[in-house]
Amino acid sequence: MTLTKEGFHGTLPPPSEVAKAIMDSTTEEEDDLLQSVTRTGAVVPKKRAMGRLVMHSMAMFGREFCYAVEAAFVTPVLLSVGLPKNLYSLVWLISPILGFVLQPVVGSASDHCTCSWGRRRPYILGLGIIMLLGMALYLNGDVMISAFIGERDIRQTWAIVITMLGVVLFDFAADFIDGPIKAYLFDVCSHQDKEKGLHYHALLTGLGGALGYLTGAMDWGQAVLGFSLASEFQVIFFFAALVFLSCLTVHLRSIPEVPLRYENEETTFLLEVTKSYKYSSIEEEINNGYLKSTCTGIKAAAKPGKCAVMSRTEDERRMTLKSLLKTLLSMPSHYRYLCVSHLFGWMAFLSNMLFFTDFMGQVVYQGNPYAPHNSTLYLTYKTGVEMGCWGLCINAISSSVYSYLQKILLPYIGLKGLYFIGYLLFGLGTGLIGLFPNVYSTLALCSLFGVMSSTLYTVPFHLIAEYHREEESLRLQDRERAGDHGRGKGIDCAALTCMVQLAQIILGVGLGLLVSVAGSAVTVISASMVALIGCCFVAFCVRYVE
Repeated sequence: MTLTKEGFHGTLPPPSEVAKAIMDSTTEEEDDLLQSVTRTGAVVPKKRAMGRLVMHSMAMFGREFCYAVEAAFVTPVLLSVGLPKNLYSLVWLISPILGFVLQPVVGSASDHCTCSWGRRRPYILGLGIIMLLGMALYLNGDVMISAFIGERDIRQTWAIVITMLGVVLFDFAADFIDGPIKAYLFDVCSHQDKEKGLHYHALLTGLGGALGYLTGAMDWGQAVLGFSLASEFQVIFFFAALVFLSCLTVHLRSIPEVPLRYENEETTFLLEVTKSYKYSSIEEEINNGYLKSTCTGIKAAAKPGKCAVMSRTEDERRMTLKSLLKTLLSMPSHYRYLCVSHLFGWMAFLSNMLFFTDFMGQVVYQGNPYAPHNSTLYLTYKTGVEMGCWGLCINAISSSVYSYLQKILLPYIGLKGLYFIGYLLFGLGTGLIGLFPNVYSTLALCSLFGVMSSTLYTVPFHLIAEYHREEESLRLQDRERAGDHGRGKGIDCAALTCMVQLAQIILGVGLGLLVSVAGSAVTVISASMVALIGCCFVAFCVRYVE
Protein backbone atom coordinates (compact mmCIF):
# COMPACT_ATOMS: atom_id res chain seq x y z
CA MET A 1 0.00 0.00 0.00
CA THR A 2 1.56 3.31 -1.06
CA LEU A 3 0.56 6.95 -1.20
CA THR A 4 0.19 8.79 -4.47
CA LYS A 5 3.18 10.63 -5.81
CA GLU A 6 1.66 14.07 -5.77
CA GLY A 7 0.41 14.21 -2.22
CA PHE A 8 0.69 12.85 1.28
CA HIS A 9 4.30 11.69 0.97
CA GLY A 10 4.90 9.77 4.14
CA THR A 11 2.31 11.58 6.30
CA LEU A 12 2.36 8.97 9.01
CA PRO A 13 3.09 8.96 12.73
CA PRO A 14 6.24 7.26 13.95
CA PRO A 15 6.33 3.47 13.62
CA SER A 16 5.82 3.00 17.37
CA GLU A 17 2.46 4.80 17.21
CA VAL A 18 1.39 2.80 14.18
CA ALA A 19 2.30 -0.39 16.04
CA LYS A 20 0.15 0.76 18.96
CA ALA A 21 -2.77 1.44 16.64
CA ILE A 22 -2.41 -2.03 15.20
CA MET A 23 -2.40 -3.63 18.64
CA ASP A 24 -5.58 -1.75 19.53
CA SER A 25 -7.36 -3.12 16.46
CA THR A 26 -10.31 -5.25 17.54
CA THR A 27 -11.04 -7.38 14.47
CA GLU A 28 -8.95 -9.90 12.57
CA GLU A 29 -9.61 -8.15 9.25
CA GLU A 30 -8.32 -4.84 10.56
CA ASP A 31 -5.29 -6.63 11.98
CA ASP A 32 -4.51 -8.02 8.54
CA LEU A 33 -4.99 -4.66 6.85
CA LEU A 34 -3.21 -2.50 9.39
CA GLN A 35 0.22 -3.95 8.97
CA SER A 36 3.45 -2.24 9.97
CA VAL A 37 3.77 0.97 7.95
CA THR A 38 7.13 2.68 7.81
CA ARG A 39 7.59 6.39 7.51
CA THR A 40 8.52 5.90 3.84
CA GLY A 41 5.06 4.55 3.05
CA ALA A 42 6.12 0.94 2.67
CA VAL A 43 3.90 -1.79 4.03
CA VAL A 44 5.75 -4.42 6.06
CA PRO A 45 3.51 -7.52 6.39
CA LYS A 46 3.16 -8.99 9.83
CA LYS A 47 4.66 -12.33 10.80
CA ARG A 48 2.58 -15.25 9.53
CA ALA A 49 1.88 -18.40 11.51
CA MET A 50 3.29 -21.65 10.18
CA GLY A 51 -0.23 -22.99 9.64
CA ARG A 52 -1.06 -20.06 7.36
CA LEU A 53 2.08 -20.64 5.28
CA VAL A 54 1.25 -24.34 4.97
CA MET A 55 -2.30 -23.46 3.89
CA HIS A 56 -0.87 -21.08 1.30
CA SER A 57 1.38 -23.86 -0.01
CA MET A 58 -1.52 -26.27 -0.54
CA ALA A 59 -2.07 -24.81 -4.00
CA MET A 60 1.34 -26.16 -4.99
CA PHE A 61 0.38 -29.58 -3.58
CA GLY A 62 -2.78 -29.73 -5.70
CA ARG A 63 -1.10 -28.31 -8.78
CA GLU A 64 1.77 -30.79 -8.62
CA PHE A 65 -0.62 -33.69 -8.00
CA CYS A 66 -2.37 -32.84 -11.27
CA TYR A 67 0.99 -32.26 -12.98
CA ALA A 68 2.13 -35.72 -11.90
CA VAL A 69 -1.01 -37.27 -13.34
CA GLU A 70 -0.35 -35.48 -16.63
CA ALA A 71 3.34 -36.41 -16.72
CA ALA A 72 2.47 -40.07 -16.13
CA PHE A 73 -0.45 -40.37 -18.54
CA VAL A 74 -0.38 -37.67 -21.20
CA THR A 75 1.92 -39.60 -23.56
CA PRO A 76 0.02 -42.92 -23.18
CA VAL A 77 -3.31 -41.08 -23.58
CA LEU A 78 -2.21 -39.29 -26.73
CA LEU A 79 -0.86 -42.53 -28.19
CA SER A 80 -3.98 -44.49 -27.23
CA VAL A 81 -6.31 -42.11 -29.12
CA GLY A 82 -4.14 -42.51 -32.21
CA LEU A 83 -2.34 -39.15 -32.35
CA PRO A 84 -0.05 -39.08 -35.43
CA LYS A 85 3.65 -38.62 -34.72
CA ASN A 86 3.84 -35.46 -36.82
CA LEU A 87 1.28 -33.77 -34.52
CA TYR A 88 3.02 -34.74 -31.30
CA SER A 89 5.22 -31.63 -31.19
CA LEU A 90 2.20 -29.42 -31.88
CA VAL A 91 0.68 -30.40 -28.53
CA TRP A 92 3.70 -29.06 -26.69
CA LEU A 93 3.90 -25.87 -28.76
CA ILE A 94 0.46 -24.26 -28.59
CA SER A 95 0.19 -23.89 -24.82
CA PRO A 96 3.68 -22.50 -24.14
CA ILE A 97 3.37 -20.01 -27.00
CA LEU A 98 0.15 -18.67 -25.49
CA GLY A 99 1.71 -18.62 -22.03
CA PHE A 100 4.90 -16.94 -23.19
CA VAL A 101 2.93 -14.12 -24.84
CA LEU A 102 0.26 -13.64 -22.17
CA GLN A 103 2.09 -14.36 -18.91
CA PRO A 104 3.83 -10.96 -18.59
CA VAL A 105 0.56 -9.22 -19.50
CA VAL A 106 -1.34 -11.02 -16.74
CA GLY A 107 1.54 -10.48 -14.30
CA SER A 108 1.44 -6.75 -14.95
CA ALA A 109 -2.37 -6.71 -14.79
CA SER A 110 -2.30 -8.42 -11.40
CA ASP A 111 0.18 -5.80 -10.15
CA HIS A 112 -2.44 -3.13 -10.92
CA CYS A 113 -5.62 -5.10 -10.09
CA THR A 114 -7.97 -3.16 -7.76
CA CYS A 115 -10.37 -6.03 -6.98
CA SER A 116 -11.59 -5.92 -3.37
CA TRP A 117 -10.70 -9.63 -3.02
CA GLY A 118 -7.02 -8.88 -3.71
CA ARG A 119 -4.65 -8.61 -6.64
CA ARG A 120 -3.62 -12.26 -7.12
CA ARG A 121 -6.47 -14.47 -5.94
CA PRO A 122 -8.94 -13.66 -8.77
CA TYR A 123 -6.34 -14.81 -11.30
CA ILE A 124 -5.47 -17.92 -9.28
CA LEU A 125 -9.15 -18.92 -9.11
CA GLY A 126 -9.70 -18.42 -12.84
CA LEU A 127 -6.60 -20.40 -13.80
CA GLY A 128 -7.59 -23.18 -11.39
CA ILE A 129 -10.94 -23.56 -13.16
CA ILE A 130 -9.19 -23.76 -16.54
CA MET A 131 -6.88 -26.46 -15.14
CA LEU A 132 -9.87 -28.59 -14.12
CA LEU A 133 -11.51 -28.14 -17.51
CA GLY A 134 -8.36 -29.15 -19.37
CA MET A 135 -7.81 -32.18 -17.16
CA ALA A 136 -11.42 -33.29 -17.68
CA LEU A 137 -11.01 -33.08 -21.46
CA TYR A 138 -7.71 -34.91 -21.89
CA LEU A 139 -8.51 -37.73 -19.43
CA ASN A 140 -12.11 -38.23 -20.55
CA GLY A 141 -12.10 -37.00 -24.14
CA ASP A 142 -12.16 -40.45 -25.71
CA VAL A 143 -15.08 -41.62 -23.54
CA MET A 144 -17.01 -38.37 -24.08
CA ILE A 145 -16.72 -38.59 -27.86
CA SER A 146 -17.60 -42.30 -27.90
CA ALA A 147 -20.91 -41.48 -26.19
CA PHE A 148 -21.96 -39.15 -29.02
CA ILE A 149 -20.26 -40.44 -32.19
CA GLY A 150 -20.50 -44.01 -33.42
CA GLU A 151 -18.50 -43.97 -36.65
CA ARG A 152 -14.95 -45.08 -35.91
CA ASP A 153 -12.92 -42.70 -38.11
CA ILE A 154 -14.88 -39.59 -37.14
CA ARG A 155 -14.80 -40.63 -33.48
CA GLN A 156 -11.02 -41.02 -33.54
CA THR A 157 -10.54 -37.62 -35.17
CA TRP A 158 -12.70 -35.85 -32.60
CA ALA A 159 -11.09 -37.79 -29.75
CA ILE A 160 -7.68 -36.52 -30.88
CA VAL A 161 -8.97 -32.93 -31.13
CA ILE A 162 -10.64 -32.97 -27.68
CA THR A 163 -7.65 -34.64 -26.03
CA MET A 164 -5.20 -32.15 -27.57
CA LEU A 165 -7.42 -29.26 -26.49
CA GLY A 166 -7.47 -30.59 -22.94
CA VAL A 167 -3.69 -30.94 -22.81
CA VAL A 168 -3.23 -27.39 -24.14
CA LEU A 169 -5.67 -25.87 -21.64
CA PHE A 170 -4.23 -27.77 -18.71
CA ASP A 171 -0.60 -26.95 -19.54
CA PHE A 172 -1.46 -23.31 -20.15
CA ALA A 173 -3.22 -22.86 -16.80
CA ALA A 174 -0.88 -25.06 -14.74
CA ASP A 175 2.21 -23.19 -15.96
CA PHE A 176 0.47 -19.82 -15.69
CA ILE A 177 -0.77 -20.22 -12.12
CA ASP A 178 2.71 -20.46 -10.59
CA GLY A 179 3.47 -16.76 -11.12
CA PRO A 180 0.41 -15.37 -9.30
CA ILE A 181 0.91 -17.87 -6.46
CA LYS A 182 4.50 -16.71 -5.91
CA ALA A 183 3.54 -13.03 -6.21
CA TYR A 184 0.72 -13.63 -3.70
CA LEU A 185 3.26 -15.07 -1.24
CA PHE A 186 5.62 -12.12 -1.73
CA ASP A 187 2.80 -9.58 -1.24
CA VAL A 188 1.50 -10.88 2.08
CA CYS A 189 4.70 -12.08 3.82
CA SER A 190 7.77 -10.51 5.36
CA HIS A 191 11.19 -11.43 4.00
CA GLN A 192 11.71 -14.18 6.58
CA ASP A 193 8.27 -15.63 5.89
CA LYS A 194 8.95 -15.54 2.16
CA GLU A 195 11.91 -17.86 2.70
CA LYS A 196 9.81 -20.20 4.84
CA GLY A 197 6.95 -20.05 2.38
CA LEU A 198 9.16 -21.01 -0.56
CA HIS A 199 10.47 -24.01 1.36
CA TYR A 200 6.93 -25.09 2.23
CA HIS A 201 6.02 -24.66 -1.44
CA ALA A 202 8.83 -26.99 -2.44
CA LEU A 203 8.00 -29.48 0.32
CA LEU A 204 4.32 -29.75 -0.60
CA THR A 205 5.16 -29.71 -4.31
CA GLY A 206 7.18 -32.87 -3.78
CA LEU A 207 4.50 -34.50 -1.63
CA GLY A 208 1.80 -33.65 -4.16
CA GLY A 209 3.88 -35.07 -6.98
CA ALA A 210 4.58 -38.24 -5.01
CA LEU A 211 0.89 -38.81 -4.32
CA GLY A 212 0.05 -38.08 -7.95
CA TYR A 213 2.60 -40.56 -9.28
CA LEU A 214 1.44 -43.18 -6.76
CA THR A 215 -2.09 -42.68 -8.03
CA GLY A 216 -0.86 -43.27 -11.56
CA ALA A 217 1.20 -46.32 -10.61
CA MET A 218 -1.76 -48.18 -9.07
CA ASP A 219 -3.89 -50.56 -11.11
CA TRP A 220 -7.36 -49.03 -10.82
CA GLY A 221 -8.92 -51.45 -13.26
CA GLN A 222 -9.42 -54.02 -10.50
CA ALA A 223 -10.74 -51.53 -7.92
CA VAL A 224 -14.38 -50.79 -7.13
CA LEU A 225 -14.24 -47.41 -8.86
CA GLY A 226 -12.58 -49.06 -11.84
CA PHE A 227 -15.64 -51.27 -12.32
CA SER A 228 -18.05 -48.36 -11.73
CA LEU A 229 -16.50 -45.94 -14.21
CA ALA A 230 -15.74 -46.41 -17.89
CA SER A 231 -11.92 -46.42 -17.62
CA GLU A 232 -9.09 -45.98 -15.17
CA PHE A 233 -8.50 -42.50 -16.61
CA GLN A 234 -11.89 -41.45 -15.19
CA VAL A 235 -10.94 -42.84 -11.79
CA ILE A 236 -7.73 -40.83 -11.85
CA PHE A 237 -9.63 -37.69 -12.91
CA PHE A 238 -12.01 -38.16 -9.96
CA PHE A 239 -9.14 -38.23 -7.46
CA ALA A 240 -7.19 -35.43 -9.16
CA ALA A 241 -10.20 -33.09 -9.30
CA LEU A 242 -11.09 -33.79 -5.66
CA VAL A 243 -7.53 -33.13 -4.45
CA PHE A 244 -7.07 -29.99 -6.53
CA LEU A 245 -10.39 -28.40 -5.58
CA SER A 246 -9.73 -29.02 -1.88
CA CYS A 247 -6.20 -27.59 -2.05
CA LEU A 248 -7.28 -24.56 -4.09
CA THR A 249 -10.03 -23.72 -1.59
CA VAL A 250 -7.61 -23.92 1.35
CA HIS A 251 -5.05 -21.79 -0.52
CA LEU A 252 -7.54 -19.03 -1.35
CA ARG A 253 -8.60 -18.88 2.30
CA SER A 254 -5.06 -18.93 3.70
CA ILE A 255 -3.88 -15.30 4.02
CA PRO A 256 -6.06 -12.22 3.35
CA GLU A 257 -4.70 -9.86 0.73
CA VAL A 258 -4.64 -6.10 1.18
CA PRO A 259 -6.51 -4.68 -1.83
CA LEU A 260 -4.58 -2.23 -3.94
CA ARG A 261 -5.83 1.19 -2.88
CA TYR A 262 -5.74 4.33 -4.97
CA GLU A 263 -6.59 7.97 -4.52
CA ASN A 264 -8.71 9.00 -1.54
CA GLU A 265 -9.32 5.41 -0.34
CA GLU A 266 -5.68 5.07 0.63
CA THR A 267 -5.49 8.54 2.10
CA THR A 268 -8.62 7.99 4.18
CA PHE A 269 -7.24 4.67 5.45
CA LEU A 270 -4.01 6.28 6.59
CA LEU A 271 -5.83 9.17 8.22
CA GLU A 272 -8.08 6.73 10.07
CA VAL A 273 -4.98 5.02 11.45
CA THR A 274 -3.78 8.31 12.89
CA LYS A 275 -7.14 9.82 13.89
CA SER A 276 -6.56 9.27 17.61
CA TYR A 277 -3.21 11.04 17.53
CA LYS A 278 -2.21 14.69 17.22
CA TYR A 279 -1.10 15.97 13.85
CA SER A 280 1.66 17.90 15.54
CA SER A 281 3.68 14.68 15.47
CA ILE A 282 3.55 14.77 11.68
CA GLU A 283 4.61 18.41 11.66
CA GLU A 284 7.53 17.52 13.90
CA GLU A 285 8.58 14.81 11.49
CA ILE A 286 8.40 17.31 8.63
CA ASN A 287 10.52 19.79 10.57
CA ASN A 288 13.05 17.06 11.27
CA GLY A 289 13.36 16.36 7.57
CA TYR A 290 11.98 12.85 7.62
CA LEU A 291 8.81 13.53 5.67
CA LYS A 292 7.87 15.61 2.68
CA SER A 293 4.22 16.60 2.41
CA THR A 294 2.50 18.67 -0.24
CA CYS A 295 -0.81 18.61 1.59
CA THR A 296 -1.18 21.93 3.44
CA GLY A 297 -4.67 21.53 4.78
CA ILE A 298 -3.90 19.16 7.66
CA LYS A 299 -4.82 20.54 11.07
CA ALA A 300 -6.04 19.03 14.27
CA ALA A 301 -9.68 19.46 13.26
CA ALA A 302 -9.16 18.78 9.56
CA LYS A 303 -11.40 16.28 7.80
CA PRO A 304 -9.80 13.48 5.80
CA GLY A 305 -11.78 14.32 2.69
CA LYS A 306 -10.30 17.84 2.60
CA CYS A 307 -6.86 16.64 1.63
CA ALA A 308 -6.24 17.07 -2.08
CA VAL A 309 -4.70 14.07 -3.69
CA MET A 310 -4.05 13.91 -7.39
CA SER A 311 -5.92 11.03 -8.99
CA ARG A 312 -4.42 8.48 -11.26
CA THR A 313 -5.89 8.11 -14.70
CA GLU A 314 -6.95 4.82 -16.19
CA ASP A 315 -3.94 4.97 -18.51
CA GLU A 316 -1.63 5.14 -15.50
CA ARG A 317 -3.32 2.20 -13.80
CA ARG A 318 -3.27 -0.13 -16.76
CA MET A 319 0.05 -0.79 -18.36
CA THR A 320 -0.27 -1.11 -22.13
CA LEU A 321 1.43 -3.87 -24.04
CA LYS A 322 3.98 -1.40 -25.40
CA SER A 323 4.97 -0.13 -21.97
CA LEU A 324 4.98 -3.71 -20.68
CA LEU A 325 7.50 -4.78 -23.30
CA LYS A 326 9.55 -1.69 -22.47
CA THR A 327 9.50 -2.69 -18.80
CA LEU A 328 10.65 -6.23 -19.58
CA LEU A 329 13.47 -5.02 -21.83
CA SER A 330 14.60 -2.49 -19.23
CA MET A 331 14.94 -5.10 -16.49
CA PRO A 332 18.36 -5.00 -14.78
CA SER A 333 20.92 -7.38 -16.24
CA HIS A 334 20.97 -9.66 -13.19
CA TYR A 335 17.24 -10.32 -13.65
CA ARG A 336 17.83 -11.28 -17.28
CA TYR A 337 20.72 -13.60 -16.39
CA LEU A 338 18.54 -15.26 -13.76
CA CYS A 339 15.83 -15.80 -16.39
CA VAL A 340 18.37 -17.39 -18.77
CA SER A 341 19.63 -19.77 -16.08
CA HIS A 342 16.02 -20.66 -15.25
CA LEU A 343 15.46 -21.39 -18.95
CA PHE A 344 18.40 -23.81 -19.04
CA GLY A 345 17.10 -25.56 -15.93
CA TRP A 346 13.59 -26.05 -17.24
CA MET A 347 14.79 -27.13 -20.67
CA ALA A 348 16.83 -29.89 -19.03
CA PHE A 349 14.14 -30.87 -16.54
CA LEU A 350 11.24 -30.97 -19.02
CA SER A 351 13.31 -32.77 -21.64
CA ASN A 352 13.62 -35.62 -19.19
CA MET A 353 10.26 -35.54 -17.43
CA LEU A 354 7.92 -35.23 -20.41
CA PHE A 355 9.24 -38.41 -22.00
CA PHE A 356 10.41 -40.34 -18.95
CA THR A 357 7.56 -42.89 -18.73
CA ASP A 358 7.81 -43.44 -22.48
CA PHE A 359 11.60 -43.83 -22.09
CA MET A 360 11.05 -46.51 -19.44
CA GLY A 361 8.54 -48.34 -21.62
CA GLN A 362 10.46 -48.25 -24.90
CA VAL A 363 14.16 -48.10 -23.96
CA VAL A 364 14.44 -49.76 -20.55
CA TYR A 365 11.70 -52.38 -20.97
CA GLN A 366 11.94 -52.66 -24.78
CA GLY A 367 8.17 -52.39 -25.29
CA ASN A 368 6.21 -50.94 -28.22
CA PRO A 369 3.30 -48.48 -27.70
CA TYR A 370 2.10 -48.98 -31.30
CA ALA A 371 1.74 -52.75 -31.03
CA PRO A 372 -1.75 -54.31 -30.69
CA HIS A 373 -3.13 -53.80 -27.18
CA ASN A 374 -3.32 -57.53 -26.47
CA SER A 375 0.25 -58.18 -27.61
CA THR A 376 3.26 -58.92 -25.40
CA LEU A 377 5.14 -55.87 -26.67
CA TYR A 378 2.33 -53.50 -25.70
CA LEU A 379 1.87 -55.09 -22.27
CA THR A 380 5.62 -54.81 -21.71
CA TYR A 381 5.47 -51.15 -22.67
CA LYS A 382 2.59 -50.60 -20.23
CA THR A 383 4.61 -52.28 -17.46
CA GLY A 384 7.49 -49.92 -18.23
CA VAL A 385 5.16 -46.91 -18.03
CA GLU A 386 3.94 -48.04 -14.59
CA MET A 387 7.54 -48.51 -13.44
CA GLY A 388 8.27 -45.02 -14.78
CA CYS A 389 5.50 -43.72 -12.50
CA TRP A 390 7.32 -45.28 -9.53
CA GLY A 391 10.51 -43.57 -10.65
CA LEU A 392 8.73 -40.22 -10.82
CA CYS A 393 7.30 -40.92 -7.37
CA ILE A 394 10.86 -41.37 -6.08
CA ASN A 395 11.69 -38.05 -7.72
CA ALA A 396 8.82 -36.31 -5.92
CA ILE A 397 9.71 -37.77 -2.52
CA SER A 398 13.36 -36.79 -2.90
CA SER A 399 12.20 -33.29 -3.88
CA SER A 400 10.35 -32.97 -0.57
CA VAL A 401 13.29 -34.31 1.42
CA TYR A 402 15.76 -32.03 -0.34
CA SER A 403 13.54 -28.98 0.16
CA TYR A 404 13.91 -29.60 3.90
CA LEU A 405 17.66 -30.14 3.58
CA GLN A 406 17.96 -26.83 1.73
CA LYS A 407 17.21 -24.94 4.95
CA ILE A 408 20.07 -26.79 6.65
CA LEU A 409 22.52 -26.34 3.75
CA LEU A 410 21.71 -22.69 3.01
CA PRO A 411 23.79 -21.11 5.82
CA TYR A 412 26.83 -23.16 4.77
CA ILE A 413 26.85 -23.07 0.97
CA GLY A 414 24.48 -20.19 0.21
CA LEU A 415 22.09 -19.81 -2.70
CA LYS A 416 24.93 -20.16 -5.20
CA GLY A 417 25.92 -23.55 -3.81
CA LEU A 418 22.32 -24.78 -3.81
CA TYR A 419 21.79 -23.60 -7.38
CA PHE A 420 25.03 -25.17 -8.62
CA ILE A 421 24.51 -28.52 -6.87
CA GLY A 422 20.98 -28.87 -8.22
CA TYR A 423 22.06 -28.50 -11.84
CA LEU A 424 25.22 -30.58 -11.43
CA LEU A 425 23.58 -33.62 -9.80
CA PHE A 426 20.74 -33.62 -12.31
CA GLY A 427 23.15 -33.43 -15.25
CA LEU A 428 25.26 -36.31 -13.96
CA GLY A 429 22.23 -38.44 -13.06
CA THR A 430 20.46 -38.14 -16.41
CA GLY A 431 23.74 -38.78 -18.24
CA LEU A 432 24.24 -42.06 -16.38
CA ILE A 433 20.63 -43.10 -17.07
CA GLY A 434 21.10 -42.48 -20.79
CA LEU A 435 24.37 -44.40 -20.93
CA PHE A 436 23.24 -47.33 -18.74
CA PRO A 437 19.44 -47.84 -19.13
CA ASN A 438 19.00 -50.41 -16.38
CA VAL A 439 15.78 -50.66 -14.34
CA TYR A 440 17.33 -50.56 -10.87
CA SER A 441 20.02 -47.96 -11.55
CA THR A 442 17.45 -45.75 -13.27
CA LEU A 443 15.10 -45.91 -10.30
CA ALA A 444 17.95 -45.11 -7.91
CA LEU A 445 19.07 -42.12 -9.98
CA CYS A 446 15.49 -40.78 -10.09
CA SER A 447 16.19 -39.36 -6.64
CA LEU A 448 18.46 -36.78 -8.31
CA PHE A 449 15.52 -35.50 -10.35
CA GLY A 450 14.00 -34.33 -7.08
CA VAL A 451 17.07 -32.25 -6.27
CA MET A 452 16.60 -30.37 -9.55
CA SER A 453 12.85 -29.99 -9.02
CA SER A 454 13.28 -28.51 -5.56
CA THR A 455 16.01 -26.19 -6.83
CA LEU A 456 13.89 -24.82 -9.69
CA TYR A 457 10.92 -24.16 -7.42
CA THR A 458 12.84 -22.34 -4.69
CA VAL A 459 16.24 -20.83 -5.50
CA PRO A 460 15.30 -18.55 -8.46
CA PHE A 461 12.32 -17.10 -6.60
CA HIS A 462 14.45 -16.77 -3.48
CA LEU A 463 16.85 -14.68 -5.57
CA ILE A 464 13.97 -12.54 -6.85
CA ALA A 465 12.98 -11.85 -3.24
CA GLU A 466 16.61 -10.96 -2.42
CA TYR A 467 16.80 -8.58 -5.39
CA HIS A 468 13.59 -6.81 -4.33
CA ARG A 469 14.77 -6.59 -0.74
CA GLU A 470 18.03 -5.03 -1.86
CA GLU A 471 16.23 -2.51 -4.08
CA GLU A 472 13.83 -1.58 -1.29
CA SER A 473 16.76 -1.05 1.09
CA LEU A 474 18.41 1.28 -1.39
CA ARG A 475 15.21 3.25 -1.81
CA LEU A 476 14.78 3.50 1.95
CA GLN A 477 18.29 4.89 2.24
CA ASP A 478 17.34 7.55 -0.31
CA ARG A 479 14.10 8.22 1.61
CA GLU A 480 11.94 7.21 -1.33
CA ARG A 481 8.78 5.21 -1.08
CA ALA A 482 9.51 1.47 -1.23
CA GLY A 483 6.42 0.68 -3.28
CA ASP A 484 6.94 3.47 -5.83
CA HIS A 485 8.58 1.75 -8.76
CA GLY A 486 7.49 0.83 -12.26
CA ARG A 487 8.01 -2.91 -11.98
CA GLY A 488 6.17 -4.99 -9.42
CA LYS A 489 6.74 -8.43 -7.98
CA GLY A 490 4.01 -9.85 -10.18
CA ILE A 491 5.72 -9.03 -13.45
CA ASP A 492 9.12 -10.24 -12.18
CA CYS A 493 7.62 -13.58 -11.13
CA ALA A 494 5.79 -13.72 -14.47
CA ALA A 495 9.00 -13.09 -16.42
CA LEU A 496 10.71 -15.90 -14.52
CA THR A 497 7.79 -18.26 -15.04
CA CYS A 498 7.76 -17.38 -18.76
CA MET A 499 10.98 -19.33 -19.06
CA VAL A 500 8.97 -22.52 -18.45
CA GLN A 501 6.86 -21.77 -21.52
CA LEU A 502 9.90 -20.79 -23.58
CA ALA A 503 11.56 -24.07 -22.62
CA GLN A 504 8.49 -25.95 -23.79
CA ILE A 505 8.49 -24.05 -27.09
CA ILE A 506 12.14 -24.89 -27.74
CA LEU A 507 11.60 -28.54 -26.80
CA GLY A 508 8.43 -28.76 -28.86
CA VAL A 509 10.24 -27.52 -31.96
CA GLY A 510 13.46 -29.50 -31.60
CA LEU A 511 13.02 -32.43 -29.26
CA GLY A 512 9.90 -33.86 -30.88
CA LEU A 513 11.76 -34.22 -34.16
CA LEU A 514 14.74 -35.83 -32.44
CA VAL A 515 12.51 -38.34 -30.65
CA SER A 516 10.76 -39.32 -33.88
CA VAL A 517 14.16 -39.91 -35.51
CA ALA A 518 16.35 -41.30 -32.70
CA GLY A 519 13.85 -42.54 -30.11
CA SER A 520 13.26 -41.67 -26.44
CA ALA A 521 16.88 -42.28 -25.43
CA VAL A 522 17.85 -38.91 -26.87
CA THR A 523 15.73 -37.11 -24.24
CA VAL A 524 17.84 -38.01 -21.20
CA ILE A 525 21.11 -37.35 -23.04
CA SER A 526 19.82 -33.92 -24.11
CA ALA A 527 18.69 -33.21 -20.54
CA SER A 528 22.16 -34.05 -19.22
CA MET A 529 23.96 -31.79 -21.71
CA VAL A 530 21.66 -28.80 -21.13
CA ALA A 531 21.86 -29.17 -17.34
CA LEU A 532 25.66 -29.18 -17.37
CA ILE A 533 25.70 -26.07 -19.59
CA GLY A 534 23.27 -24.42 -17.18
CA CYS A 535 25.54 -25.44 -14.32
CA CYS A 536 28.33 -23.31 -15.78
CA PHE A 537 25.93 -20.40 -16.35
CA VAL A 538 24.71 -20.55 -12.75
CA ALA A 539 28.27 -20.51 -11.45
CA PHE A 540 29.61 -17.61 -13.52
CA CYS A 541 26.74 -15.40 -14.71
CA VAL A 542 24.02 -15.27 -12.06
CA ARG A 543 24.35 -12.51 -9.45
CA TYR A 544 23.95 -13.42 -5.78
CA VAL A 545 23.15 -10.89 -3.05
CA GLU A 546 25.72 -10.96 -0.26
